[in-house]
Amino acid sequence: MRHAMLLSLAATALVASGIAEARPGSLRERLRERIAVRSEGPAAPVAPGKQTITYGSDPLQVLDFYPARAARAPAPLVVFVHGGGWKRGSKDNASGNWKAPHYTADGYAYAAINYRLVPEATVEQQAADVAAALKALLDRAGALNIDRRQVVIMGHSAGAHLVALVGTDERYLRAAGLSFADLDGVLPIDGAAYDVPRQMTEGPKMMQQTYAQAFGTNPARQRALSPTLQAAAPNAPRFLIIHVQRPDGISQAQQLEAALRKNGAVAERRDFPGESLSGHAEINRQLGNPDYAATPVVDAWLKGVFGT
Repeated sequence: MRHAMLLSLAATALVASGIAEARPGSLRERLRERIAVRSEGPAAPVAPGKQTITYGSDPLQVLDFYPARAARAPAPLVVFVHGGGWKRGSKDNASGNWKAPHYTADGYAYAAINYRLVPEATVEQQAADVAAALKALLDRAGALNIDRRQVVIMGHSAGAHLVALVGTDERYLRAAGLSFADLDGVLPIDGAAYDVPRQMTEGPKMMQQTYAQAFGTNPARQRALSPTLQAAAPNAPRFLIIHVQRPDGISQAQQLEAALRKNGAVAERRDFPGESLSGHAEINRQLGNPDYAATPVVDAWLKGVFGT
């Protein structure tokens, strides 16, 4: 019991400090990552009609699909990619409770995907999984009542990095038989690794082991996995980058927005209250809650993208 109490106190202190330094692999880093993954919240309604679809041979290559409620015509599709430091998390514990019921009630089909995790898989394979999951959904567009011409991908934390990478480096979509023409928009949620080399130099020390495990030490590979550095045209046509008040997240989001705009994409950026790890988890947990500040902003953007 005493050990559990100490862990609880350490977690509370971590949320309060957020950017305190720690040795790589320390208890503080592990707690930080675990709290970030545990992003579910109570009181959200239940979205009916979930189907689980396999899109590859690995046990993690699965997704949950939720049909739009009361849709007669094919519905626009929103696909969510979870976070977890590229090495943990899943559609079951890091997607938030509000997204599926909220977006399906708004008339959109919704899917939350799993993907292979580091170190068994590479970040390149994770981005390929995002594209492959999207391809599996679009291949079933008729059966799932999806409008394959109206698609947005969104992701939180490591998932924000992955959707931004797929939205700026077309190689992943092309390998799956898709292209930027199959994406209407990309919505990264509170990511902080859009410029990987810069984040590995300037980012919080507590996360450096996670970044090193994901991105390695090869500068060319780090650049290739950086959405900001891959934002030369063409890109997906529209981006909405949302974030809370974490200094590295703000800076990384600003640079991604600038790079996208410079190269012709329509990029918007909106910031919301919330600091440190608690704010980072909250924006994911609460997105879709009608009472949360980011929800109407995202709703308006989706309506603009889909023309609904």
